Amino acid sequence: MTQSSISRLFIERPVATATLMIALVFFGFMGFKKLPVNELPNVDFPTILVTAQLPGANPETMATTVATETGVAGGAAGMDRATADYMGMLATVMNALALQDALRAVGVSARVQSALKIEQVVEPYIRPKALRYLEEGKVVIFAAGTGNPFFTTDTAAALRGAEMGVEVVLKATKVDGVYSADPMKDPKATRYRTISFDEAIGRDLKVMDATAFALCRDQKLPIKVFSIFKEGALRRVLLGEDEGTLVHV
Repeated sequence: MTQSSISRLFIERPVATATLMIALVFFGFMGFKKLPVNELPNVDFPTILVTAQLPGANPETMATTVATETGVAGGAAGMDRATADYMGMLATVMNALALQDALRAVGVSARVQSALKIEQVVEPYIRPKALRYLEEGKVVIFAAGTGNPFFTTDTAAALRGAEMGVEVVLKATKVDGVYSADPMKDPKATRYRTISFDEAIGRDLKVMDATAFALCRDQKLPIKVFSIFKEGALRRVLLGEDEGTLVHV
């Protein structure tokens, strides 16, 4: 019987074909049940241990704290950058949910929107919906960065800020503002109360990620830099007191 004859047989007799397929599956299953499973060699599958440093996590943290038992050294050398970035995005979703819960516990209505679709856990980012939440007086927490690898959360903050039409981007960081030099290395470094975008670029001051900085400058969106570790700093920033550094057009 030729190959074309076999093909025509299956096409012209669908019931017989279905019966044959069921029989093949049944006998295959029965044969599998009789395999000497106990005599098969044991296979040790590689395991992956993931740890995250608190508070929160980011792509750099995830890349440097992942260790494997596959013989490949852990850390950035053994992890794909895009994978590390996606893991960092998922970590920001976890942080956003925790923040939402904390706000609700004190009576503040909050919504989380994620750039990555995890609809069983959090709603996806939809700009008109986010704007409506803000109009209703709710706090909107944007999670998962831009949803793309190779972009920082600074860039996501600048992007969402521009989309929402906010008045200022607040950047909480390790130091209490923008300095003339690295205050961790130079004790003579002085803090700027205000500085323009052009001045910061001209003096090569590292305010934030270059992509985010350029986006804020192009959209004429001011940046307020202050310390995340200084108690009461956020409150003083919101009240307009002398706290941190304002980067303006």
